[in-house]
Amino acid sequence: MKPNYRRCISCRKLGSKDEFWRIVRVFPSGTVQLDQGMGRSAYICPQTSCLQAAQKKNRLGRSLHASVPEALYQSLLQRLGGSNTQNQI
Repeated sequence: MKPNYRRCISCRKLGSKDEFWRIVRVFPSGTVQLDQGMGRSAYICPQTSCLQAAQKKNRLGRSLHASVPEALYQSLLQRLGGSNTQNQI
């Protein structure tokens, strides 16, 4: 089987699915959440620059065709801070 490749919505980097974070607009409720659920999804690199560019230019909202709550960006930033401290240990 071929590996599943995805593209970051911010920097356009191509990579395997497990290199990215998945943000999902859940069907049929239309809520936007992280990692789980079925529906339209977008992928983003776990990097500060990609996250800031996606937030500034509303790339997640345009990709998902939905409004992305500010709390989602905050949780992604917290997750980014947690993964950076784990990588340094």
